Amino acid sequence: MLPITLSFEVHQPHRLRVDGVNEDASNLYDRYFDDDMNEHFFKDVAENCYFPATERLLREAKKFEGKDREFKVNFSVSSSWIDQAKQYHPELIDMFNRFPDSSVDFIGQAHYHSLAGLFNDKKEFRWQLEKHRNIIEDTFGVRPQVMTNTELIYHNEVGKIAAEEGYQGIFTEGADRILGWRSPNHAYTQPDFVTENGTNILLRNRKLTDDVGYRFSAEWWDEYPLSAEKYARWLNQAQGDMLNLFMDYETFGEHHWEGTGILWFLEDLPTQTLKHDNLTFAKVREVAQNDPVGKFDAFEYNTVSWADQEMDASAWLGNPMQKMLFEKIQELEHQVKQLDDPEVLEVWRKFITSDHLHHIATKNMEDGNVHNYFSYFDHPHQGFAVITDHVMDFQKQVEKRLKS
Repeated sequence: MLPITLSFEVHQPHRLRVDGVNEDASNLYDRYFDDDMNEHFFKDVAENCYFPATERLLREAKKFEGKDREFKVNFSVSSSWIDQAKQYHPELIDMFNRFPDSSVDFIGQAHYHSLAGLFNDKKEFRWQLEKHRNIIEDTFGVRPQVMTNTELIYHNEVGKIAAEEGYQGIFTEGADRILGWRSPNHAYTQPDFVTENGTNILLRNRKLTDDVGYRFSAEWWDEYPLSAEKYARWLNQAQGDMLNLFMDYETFGEHHWEGTGILWFLEDLPTQTLKHDNLTFAKVREVAQNDPVGKFDAFEYNTVSWADQEMDASAWLGNPMQKMLFEKIQELEHQVKQLDDPEVLEVWRKFITSDHLHHIATKNMEDGNVHNYFSYFDHPHQGFAVITDHVMDFQKQVEKRLKS
């Protein structure tokens, strides 16, 4: 049988105050972050996506519970999403916890969906992996055995750290420039010169994932409209040891509105898939036990991600504004940790969230449209001004506390 892992990225960032630093705030978080905007976005997406999509997945998981081939689903839930869910819709946490144990798995990631994995010094990244792992275990009762770095950002050093931190597998993008002629539908591992004790690298099948994530409601697409029955036939034609589908959870009801039929597609997908005798659903920890068929060699200057046409780090580090801010935030690590103030550390870690730099990308064409869609800034240069204002003020606050 061909095991299919169906995985969803579930994330909301803590958004910055667009109107500048709130100098009247009684704490550092409120000085920089806008909970009114966070609440607005979270509740809006909850209504369109989180509730209706989770209800459907939960119903299907219970329908197939105990059968020879169960419906299984995997969630990569950011700690910032968990923070906001507990604050605005705690019943969502309860819904995730109602999935049968045999039907759900949770994927580890960096705390607050951060870019710490790109830091020169990886101590913070290691701390964040363990922090997030503990949050997931405390919240959902499952200790992740497979991880992703933020936005599937990956290079050899990240894979080595995943192995050293005890993960059985790590997800990234099945980028053609690394794979060459090979298929993403197998497990790979790190080259021997990176580590002799590597972990399995699980690759997202970009085409089949994006057929849903990006093309589902595209009327120009020659496969439009896409039904669950047709999609299951495509899955049935796949060759390999596994088939990894990994997409934004907001695909269902937010990126593609309910009127496109996307939620009906999601609900029908388990039934249509399991009509094929050679297909089964799997937890990510199950496919991470497969023997690797070869090496996936992504050196640091050939970093892989699932973002944009380039599938590299340019979504966050592609222009001088992004690079300058990233370096500034990275430089602040020493002062922040020297201060050893929990409030300061917490705010600094929220500044590392990947969304901030993603919003100030200056790409054009289709990639530019994607960045603009996710951004709450009017223009990347407005975002740069806002983020710079906050980060520079934060540096002053840190230095003031160091002197006192």
